[in-house]
Amino acid sequence: MAKMTGPENIPVWIDSNRCKACDLCVSLCPSGTLAMQLGAEFVLGKIARVMEPQRCIGCYECELHCPDFAIHVAERSDFKFAKLTPESKERAQQIKANRFMAL
Repeated sequence: MAKMTGPENIPVWIDSNRCKACDLCVSLCPSGTLAMQLGAEFVLGKIARVMEPQRCIGCYECELHCPDFAIHVAERSDFKFAKLTPESKERAQQIKANRFMAL
């Protein structure tokens, strides 16, 4: 498999042309990095967005479970990921309680 290179100093990025707003990535994110964003210009009226990139722990759950291959996580050799903190866990729970929408 070819190595995917993304934007510099960005741990996770989303190809908005591929995202179908299924909420799966947001539901699996343990750190509150991802959330859904509303917008009339999006096909389903919303889309997944990286809201807090500095919180990404590099668990790859979003990338591994995305049915549309729309999410990419940086390689561990290329990026130093954050640690999972109680604050990040709390943010993830708040996003899930908010129907996966951005806070």
